[in-house]
Amino acid sequence: MTLTHDTGTDMLLCTVDEGIATVTFNNPAKHNALSGEMRRALPGTLRWLAANDEVRVVVLAGGGDKAFISGADISEFGEQRTEPEARAVYDATFADAGRAWRELGKPIIAKIQGYCIGGGLVTALNADIRIAAHDAQFAIPAARLGLGYQYSTVEPLVELIGWANTSELLFTARRYSAAEAHHMGLVNQVVPAEHLDAEVDDLARRIRANAPLTVAACKAGIQEARRPPASRDLDRVHAMVEACFASEDYKEGQAAFLEKRTPNFQGR
Repeated sequence: MTLTHDTGTDMLLCTVDEGIATVTFNNPAKHNALSGEMRRALPGTLRWLAANDEVRVVVLAGGGDKAFISGADISEFGEQRTEPEARAVYDATFADAGRAWRELGKPIIAKIQGYCIGGGLVTALNADIRIAAHDAQFAIPAARLGLGYQYSTVEPLVELIGWANTSELLFTARRYSAAEAHHMGLVNQVVPAEHLDAEVDDLARRIRANAPLTVAACKAGIQEARRPPASRDLDRVHAMVEACFASEDYKEGQAAFLEKRTPNFQGR
């Protein structure tokens, strides 16, 4: 049975099917450009997913077959990203979404087809794993628009692909092919467009079948490893690891191994 979450706008869709949630940026007429409606609906949707124990994996996708997200909706820039007061509201919404992404302690997969540009690429960086179709295109065209990119946006890029690749990406504002993105480490895998859905579905199902507490503890460890040493909450990771050993799923995993069967993990 598929559960549909009401995000408050048709431009952001959220469904859950057998533990796999799909968040769809749904503005295909504009190649899924990030509108104000999408940005305002996103933090609440992410927090709903974080609080829903039925959700084990989250897949991010774009509506239609032309784009993941083609960037921010430039038609809104004059109103929302010019005057200091309007920019402060825009930045506050962006920051709230950033907090919600960090609070979502479940595996996130970005399914990237077509355009993954600007804010679309920034959105994809919030995923743990990025799978791209062979015809996907990547770019951050800020230098062609004259807008500034905050440190909070630049840092994850440098961390993921290094300062040299980030410099080229941001300074040139050119578009990169899926093969180039894979070479620099921007995406995990490139597949034929016709196989993208099946590849991502298979990956999501593989993750869903694993012990949720273990996966959550692994994600927490990865998140803390990305922080400066002085800022790491290793006690949180230790507590999550101990919870794995104390869980019924740990017993189930051992029993299934000995009985040579597939484990049935419940997340407790």
